[in-house]
Amino acid sequence: MKCITNIGLLATAKGTSPIAGLKQGKISLKKNQSILIQGDTIIDIVDSVPESFSGEIIDAEGCLVTPGLVDSHTHLVFGGWRAHELQLKMQGVDYLEILKAGGGILSTVKETRAASEEELLNKAGKILSEMLKEGITTVEAKSGYGLNLEDELKQMRVVKRLNQVQEVELVSTLMAAHALPNEYLDNKEGYIELIIDTIIPETAKLNLAEFCDVFCETGVFNVEESRRILEAAKEHGMKLKIHADEINAIGASRLAGEIGAISAEHLIAVDYEGLNSLKNGGCIACLLPATSFYLGKPYAPARSMIDIGIPVAIATDFNPGSCPSHSLQFCCNLANYFYKLTPEEILSAVTLNAACALDLGNKIGSIEKGKQADIVIWNAPDLDFLCYRFGSNLAAKVIKKGNIVV
Repeated sequence: MKCITNIGLLATAKGTSPIAGLKQGKISLKKNQSILIQGDTIIDIVDSVPESFSGEIIDAEGCLVTPGLVDSHTHLVFGGWRAHELQLKMQGVDYLEILKAGGGILSTVKETRAASEEELLNKAGKILSEMLKEGITTVEAKSGYGLNLEDELKQMRVVKRLNQVQEVELVSTLMAAHALPNEYLDNKEGYIELIIDTIIPETAKLNLAEFCDVFCETGVFNVEESRRILEAAKEHGMKLKIHADEINAIGASRLAGEIGAISAEHLIAVDYEGLNSLKNGGCIACLLPATSFYLGKPYAPARSMIDIGIPVAIATDFNPGSCPSHSLQFCCNLANYFYKLTPEEILSAVTLNAACALDLGNKIGSIEKGKQADIVIWNAPDLDFLCYRFGSNLAAKVIKKGNIVV
């Protein structure tokens, strides 16, 4: 048994479902608490260490303690990098222009196809080690850089293997509908059929992904194409996500609400009808402020979403092209500065709501009796300090499944 004691401030959302509206900022803030852990489970939160306790003491040294952070949107496994594209972006070249010229996603597809499974495993493993040091204990990982059966499965096998050899808990998402590969540029319907008839069934057969995601956007997959793909995934037992309204409001967020997606992601260009559909459909808005920062694009209307009662999660969107950063701490800074969210709303967004966006709200995302002991002790006195400091890693100790891993 273990006990985290001498906690200056224990900050956590509560519950197993996503929280929205005023509730997103109404979290539990308690001083001088202790957390009792048996194995990988929190068994109690108490005012003081029981006199009879004889297990391991973890001293929080009067600091802030929160749940482990959950990054609910990444493109973790990929070959190569795309540093050369930054200067094109600085010159004003649009993302879709880069994609049409064979860059963007397609250049990463080329590198990912060329990389061995071991190379991808080693690269992603190093990244996860860095994420863990920053307090991220659970990560969603999308495929989408293979764009054929063999290499999509290769990406997802890497995720499965990583779950067995390192501490960060991974959730796998199939995203073969990320772009059209070169061999299908003149045969979009053929690629959609490949996804529906071959890639989705094989992924389900091998149990390599819990979710399916689609890039529903101008120049990629339209609403009806996305609907077909997601409905096929649903028939094979996968839960649904959508890259929605990142560049243009083409109806992707409305589709998310209609089809029962657990989350809609990006939402920079979401319109009024889309917001209503998200709310009515019970979707979580998964927002990616570091992508807006890196691309110099507008920020999603997070404040409006919370005000009308849509649960908001915040994630990194870590990938080699539009967000080469895996710092969820920096995303918290950006959410405070540009989304105008409160520190309490932000904590809910990167813990409980993010966990719910992965359908893990009953297991992680809050510090409560019966939940998994994923916990961070911070070099900070309170949540304000986390939003105030930027560019520094403030995680002092990281506990995953009851064990100190950093």
